[in-house]
Amino acid sequence: MAKAVHIIEQINIPNGVEVEISNKVVKVKGPKGELVRDFGYAKNIDIRMENGKIVLETFFANSKQKALLYTIASHIENMITGVTKGWKYKLKVISSHFPVNVKISGNYVVVENFLGERAPRKAKILEGVRVKVEGKDIIVEGIDLEKVSQTAANIEIATKVRDKDRRIFVDGVYIYERGVIE
Repeated sequence: MAKAVHIIEQINIPNGVEVEISNKVVKVKGPKGELVRDFGYAKNIDIRMENGKIVLETFFANSKQKALLYTIASHIENMITGVTKGWKYKLKVISSHFPVNVKISGNYVVVENFLGERAPRKAKILEGVRVKVEGKDIIVEGIDLEKVSQTAANIEIATKVRDKDRRIFVDGVYIYERGVIE
């Protein structure tokens, strides 16, 4: 496979967002908060500020380095979106056999009476993430996309049904919507 001689990707910085880059550590500060991420593992990729834009640049990149450059660009864009708008996941509680009770206790979402089990199932809420229970909906919000999505996944995995027919036992908590906070 041929190598690309020169790849350059530019990311615009919106108004109200400050970006600092030092030694491949990107710090993005906006109206909703501040996110810091270290891209030190990207050896052949140069990350710098130029004319009010973030510039990612590499030379003689193979396919893996090219993919890494665009992945880092996506991570930085997600950080900018997080500090300006924020991220939101919505989950729905489905129960057809037993009435399920969902509550928040400290850093955990506790699901009680799931499939009639006596022991509650717990899902960890990561730092910097807000979780609200509104009836049969669970809303997960925050500025860091990775933490928000992992918290939603933790809740979904905690209520996974094992050793039963999934067509009959559809009980659980499922992600049904994700996006930015409007």
